[in-house]
Amino acid sequence: METNGSVMSLKDEEKTRLSSVSNETSTRYGSIADSLPTDEPSTAEITVLSPRRSYITVAVLCYVNLINYMDRYTIAGESLSALLLKTANTFFICSFIILAPIFGYLGDRYNRKFIMIGGLSVWVVMTLSSSFVTESYFWLLVLLRALVGTGEASYSTIAPTIIGDLFSGAKRTVMISAFYIFIPVGSGLGYIIGSSVANATGDWRWALRLNPILGSLGLLLLAVLCPNPPRGASDGHGGSTIEHTSYLEDVKYLLKNKSFVWSSLGVTAMAFLTGALAFWTPIFLSRAQVAQGIQPPCNTEPCDTSDSYIFGVVTVVTGILGVSLGSTISRKLRDRVPNADPLICAVGMLSSAPCFFAAIVLASTSIPATYVFIGIGETLLSLNWAVLADILLYVVVPTRRATAEALQIMVCHLLGDAGSPYLLGSISDALRTYQPDSHTWSFRSLEYSFLLCPFVGVLGGLFFLMTALYITKDRKNAELLTAGTIGTYGFIWVYG
Repeated sequence: METNGSVMSLKDEEKTRLSSVSNETSTRYGSIADSLPTDEPSTAEITVLSPRRSYITVAVLCYVNLINYMDRYTIAGESLSALLLKTANTFFICSFIILAPIFGYLGDRYNRKFIMIGGLSVWVVMTLSSSFVTESYFWLLVLLRALVGTGEASYSTIAPTIIGDLFSGAKRTVMISAFYIFIPVGSGLGYIIGSSVANATGDWRWALRLNPILGSLGLLLLAVLCPNPPRGASDGHGGSTIEHTSYLEDVKYLLKNKSFVWSSLGVTAMAFLTGALAFWTPIFLSRAQVAQGIQPPCNTEPCDTSDSYIFGVVTVVTGILGVSLGSTISRKLRDRVPNADPLICAVGMLSSAPCFFAAIVLASTSIPATYVFIGIGETLLSLNWAVLADILLYVVVPTRRATAEALQIMVCHLLGDAGSPYLLGSISDALRTYQPDSHTWSFRSLEYSFLLCPFVGVLGGLFFLMTALYITKDRKNAELLTAGTIGTYGFIWVYG
């Protein structure tokens, strides 16, 4: 029996093994049980997780996400040498890139709660340790900041998959939005805390000591309040089981998933933009004010830490506004426009590009106008945060979501924010050699290098438009694989 649509053989497509589970032993959490007995409860042992407990879990995950991003950008908001900031940021991202696939592999196979607790414990210790190291011990400080990436790599790859297993449909979108709204909020607070605490104490290291205290509380809450729900618990489809496959098969599956590939390239372009903006914007605005004669030159940039403070406030406000707006539009359009989510991301990226271009060009004449266009651009960019996470959750089968998160994180950091600060800085330094003693040219050289960002924004928008072409089909495939809808003789019926 064939339904309208196309037919694909399992030989060429998915190799995920599916097996039926008796209706008498259906899972109350949902229909998909993990095939590994080492970390998941048996079908008979699974109990219903109350809505209240689910909401508490999301609240704890949001809090830890906030602390993670506060710590990442706390050091960026302080008046440290550009070399130290660039090197520490790059080593942090590199450790993140290396560790994310490892935690993704573990997160699809073992107890996710224990993995997050282990990673965050390392994060607390390394963050606190780095706060006692002075700039004179350059490489020790860089090494400790690199090891901080252990916590974020373990957490960022796993936490969204837990939310995905607790909620489905519109509620999942809302909860994912709540989780991802703390990326821009935490980033902005990192700038604010970094500059404020450094000014108040006269020592930038005190800002790094606050985060481990807050992180320890998050670690305790995680251990006490967060469950480890069965993978795919919210995607209940009559009691099917998706057995685990090898890591190589997982990667092959993801590379054949066009929506995942194109959206990952879009996320990479977005990471390029956010990484460059996060690192260089306070310094760029500081140089603009020096070029305009608003403030005198200085040896350590930014000359005035208020630039970091203002940029942090702008990031917090625009992040909340953008993520809320993006998730609301997604919920309104999704039922009427099947590919609404990647279209929202495309519009956000393409619309932000001219805003950032205007901000760059206007910096030489009007700092307030520059902040206005940065705010509009960041709002449009923030439309994508929650929507992107939701896309990954519904185009990838539950037992491969942590691996998908990890690979996407690895690619977006490797080709995105790991290199963008260095690339812009290298272009600026190369241009600066023509007039090394001119403060005006110092500003102009960074301005010209910054013009790369709008171009990357347009490129990212095009990647999301490509995602929109495939997402309906890939989403249906994931739903059918999850439900175990297999036709006679090993064929999968794909509708639409």
